[in-house]
This record gives sequence, C-alpha cells and structure tokens, in this order.
Amino acid sequence: MTAALGLGTHRVREVAAAVELAAASPAPWIDSAPNYLGGQAHNRLAPALAAHPTVPVATKVGFLNATARALGRAAGVVPAPDAAAGHSLAASYVRWQAEQNRADLGRGRLAALFLHNPERTCRPDRLHEELREAFAVLEKQAAAGAVRKYGVATWDGFDTGAFTVADLDRLAAEAAGSADHHLRVIQLPVSLVAADALTLALHGRGPITEAAGRGWAVHASAPLHGGELPHLATAELAALLHPGLSIAQACLLATASCPGVSRVLLSASNRAHWNAALGALAADSIPPTRLRSVLDVLAAP
Repeated sequence: MTAALGLGTHRVREVAAAVELAAASPAPWIDSAPNYLGGQAHNRLAPALAAHPTVPVATKVGFLNATARALGRAAGVVPAPDAAAGHSLAASYVRWQAEQNRADLGRGRLAALFLHNPERTCRPDRLHEELREAFAVLEKQAAAGAVRKYGVATWDGFDTGAFTVADLDRLAAEAAGSADHHLRVIQLPVSLVAADALTLALHGRGPITEAAGRGWAVHASAPLHGGELPHLATAELAALLHPGLSIAQACLLATASCPGVSRVLLSASNRAHWNAALGALAADSIPPTRLRSVLDVLAAP
C-alpha cells in the first residue's frame, strides 16, 4: 500500500486552487510554515481554509519571517541571537509562534505542529536541551487540545547526526514525564535524489524505519526534489520503476513506495498535475527489490 498525498505549500503558486484540490482528496492534508511563500503562506492560506474547517492543517515553528522577528522581539519571546540568526527553538518563542500560527490560520486546533529544521539552531551544543524544552511546550499544547500531535521537520538533521529517532523519542518522553508522549510524526526529504533515507528504509534501517516502528507517521517532503527530478530522470527509468506512468508519476510513486512513508507532500495547484499525482499513488507499490535495483543503478559511478 502506497502513501497518501498531501499538499505542501512551500512552492505552491495558486494557494486557493491548491487548497480546493487538497480538500477534495481521499485523505486531505495541508502542510505549511509561516516562512513559506516569502512569509505570506499563512495569510494566503487562511481565506481558503475558512471554507474547509475540517481539513487537517499542519504548520511549523522555527524560522522567523520578518513579522515574527519584529513581533517576537517586541513581545520579548525571541532571544537576540536567535533574531539575528533568523531561527529559534526557545521555549518562549515556540509557545508564542504556536499561538500565532493558530490565529493566522484560523484553526483552533492544528493537526500537527513541527519544529522546523532544528539542526539550524544557533546553539548546536545545546540542541538536545532546546529540543527537550520545546517538546515540553508542545506537550502542554497537546494536553490543552491546541494540537493533535507534534514532530520534527528536518532537511538533514538525521543525515548529519544532529539527532536520531531514538534521541527524539527519549527527549519527548523526558519532556512529557512519560513514554506516552505526543511526538508522533517526522518529516524529511525522500526522493530518488535525496535517497539516503530511502535506501536505508529499503534495508530496514534508518529514521523512516525507526519512526514507523514506533507507530509514528512519516511525511516525505521534496519528492520531486524541488521540481528538478522530472527533468533529471528519463523515460527509461520511469518504465523500469512502473510501466505506464510518466516520469514525474514514477518518481512520486518511488517515494510513496518507500516502506514506512505514510504521506507524500507535493506542491501543486494545477488540477492536471494534482490528479496525475493521485493516479500515481493509486498504482501498485513498486516492490522493494526493484527500488533497490534502481537505486543501485543510480548510485553507480
């Protein structure tokens, strides 16, 4: 069984059209962040979301757009070094931005709230302490009904060893005072280009396997590598992956077929592209043995 499709808003062009497409999907999900679309993502999403109050919405805390930098500093919730760096995991900022996110999006309860690229902290020596303190804030948010679950959205935190799934599990348990915490989702790039996590999962190892083994959701970001993959791959590769699919569809299906991936996030506001993606994910999964063979070929010098 392949993963579900969700709307990622990092590169989406027509926000209102994209929300309509996502809302009509079999398993709707919308993923955003306050720094997306030049810092205007939430403002542009809110009117469209108002027409779909039950569609799950996830967003993030970490990067400071211009508004968050100014308002956060004025409210005294953003430490000066974090403001200068444009990124903060400070508990005070996490609490403030979570509330701001809900207000901006018009959602009293978020489906998920991610710490955004925590590996970008300006205090790497205190990263785990900062994560534990931020998780404590998010546990209180979950207990208050403001968020269903929380997690970490990372670009290369697992690759660089900044943290592991076991680290996140332990820190969340310490923050919650119990193994029954609300950290239940991770997001990371998974594609035929950003293939490290995919390769590990195909061998039963790595962050995807470890998170899925704990019952966490795993969301794959950048499945087409920022739109570059359909131009890098070939028709022969698509036919090898799954005959009958276009290059873009085959590359999407490769990500969706990764064992442990539960959702693939795609930025698309064009109906034809969205329906093509749904069609790809409705196809039979690519067998792990075939995916391993393809990755071996792609990795060859």
